[in-house]
Formats: sequence, C-alpha cells, structure tokens
Amino acid sequence: MTKDQGKRGGRGRKKGKGAPAKGSWGSLAAAFGAVAMLGALLYGSFKAEDPTAAVSPEPASAVTTTPPAVTTAPAPAPPPGKSANGENWNDAQIAWQGYEAGMARAKAENKPVCLVFYTAWCPHCRNYANVFQDPRIVTRAKDFVMIRVNPDDEAAIGDRYAPDGSYVPRTFFLAPDGALMADVHAPRPKFQHFYDESNPASLLGGMDAALRKLARPM
Repeated sequence: MTKDQGKRGGRGRKKGKGAPAKGSWGSLAAAFGAVAMLGALLYGSFKAEDPTAAVSPEPASAVTTTPPAVTTAPAPAPPPGKSANGENWNDAQIAWQGYEAGMARAKAENKPVCLVFYTAWCPHCRNYANVFQDPRIVTRAKDFVMIRVNPDDEAAIGDRYAPDGSYVPRTFFLAPDGALMADVHAPRPKFQHFYDESNPASLLGGMDAALRKLARPM
C-alpha cells in the first residue's frame, strides 16, 4: 500500500466513523413511527376514558306540576231515620209528628200522646234514640201519637212541660185532649221523666202505664 493510498484509506475510515450507516437510518425511522403510533393510541384511549370530558345530559321531559283539582262534595245525607248529628229515631217505623200537628191528630183519632223532648247536642238523647229501634217499642208506638220536640227550637213548648226541670231527654204521656198524665213517669225520685236511655223496657213500662190509665175513667 502506498502512502497516498493509506491517507485515502484513513480519510475513508474517519468519514465512515462519523456518519451512520444507511441501515441505521431505516431502523431509527421505524422506531420513531412505532413511538408515534403508540402515542396516538394512548392519546385516543385517554380521551375516550377522560372523566372530565363533557357529557350531554339526557333531555329532561317537560313536567308541569298541576295541583289536583279539589272538589268540595256536599255532605252526604244521613240514612233514613237518622239525623245529621248521628241520632236515629227510627223515622222509618215510627210516625213522628211535630207538636201542633201531633196534638191535633191525637184529638182527632182519640189517641194518647207520647211526647219526647231532646236536643241535638245531648249525648243522652242520642243514646235514648236507639231505644226506639226496639221492636216492642215500635209495636207499642202504634197506640200513640208520637211527638218529638227540640226545646232549643221551640222554647215555649219546652217551658210548658218542665215540672221537675228542663233536662233532656224527658218523656211525657198526655191524654188525647192534651191533659198531662202527671203520675205516669219513670220509677225514680228525681228526673222522673228521664227513662232509661239504654233499656227499652223502661219506656215500655211507661207506655203500658199510660194505656192502662187511659182505659180507666179519669
């Protein structure tokens, strides 16, 4: 090898040492491509799973809150024979009369009168009303003109029949001409016209006594 050839060879070696071979550039490009592709995949995956990504809410259905219509229904009518305050005087089976009409009827039909005073606020009156459901009372009532008076509405009539007080309920028996049978009353020293509010036999005894008295000459 000549000296010049050695120099050229040396320069060739130095140049080959500083520049990468053609095959190295290809490998580097492939590596960069793989990294770029991996980065793209990772970015896409991160974006798809990003919890802060904007989420469109489901459209809310239009809801109009309308208060229900309130209808005030009329109070139901009480059952036949039963008043609005719960009393049941058995109007279906007993022909109750007002005072004036009942007194006129008693005179016309020559029947004794069973006269009952009551009020709407009296709990004893509500109990006493149930006595008139008893079949024995219903049967015996056919022998009388049955009159019921509320002294709160007809005070003058109430005052007329108060020999031992204006308590309620109180029951009197009258002759067909309106005369009071003063000695026909409940067997008690006070409140003599207060018949047992839960035992129909008490009033039944008064009815029978009035009929017996009427049968005898007065």
